[in-house]
Amino acid sequence: MMKTLLSFLLLLLSGAAAAQGNLEINTPAIAQTKSAMAARHAQLAPHYASGALGLARDATVQLRDAGAIPLAQRGVVQSAVAAENADRAALYREIAKANGNPAWESDIRATFAQQWIAKAQPGWWVQNPQGAWVKK
Repeated sequence: MMKTLLSFLLLLLSGAAAAQGNLEINTPAIAQTKSAMAARHAQLAPHYASGALGLARDATVQLRDAGAIPLAQRGVVQSAVAAENADRAALYREIAKANGNPAWESDIRATFAQQWIAKAQPGWWVQNPQGAWVKK
């Protein structure tokens, strides 16, 4: 009994319990953030396909190749990337908060990073765990 309790406490302290959290939890703040991200995706998708943007290992979107974006569009795309990354950070924070454990935010971010990269379409650029950009 004591060994089981100790194992459970170690699991909680290690952060592994974050995997037990509900990543699909929904609150008004989460729904609003997801809606903004979905609306923005259509604007960003062509730039993932061109290789200008990539999905980073830290669960953000990064500008990989500014030259792949026409100069006239570059500022708009950079603003969209900044908004996307702000919304992603808010999403991870709100999911952790809704699960009642704000300390899980970094674990949730790491889980989402893996999910975003796994869901990337063939031909999109993603960052591997070592930080190198690879074409999926």
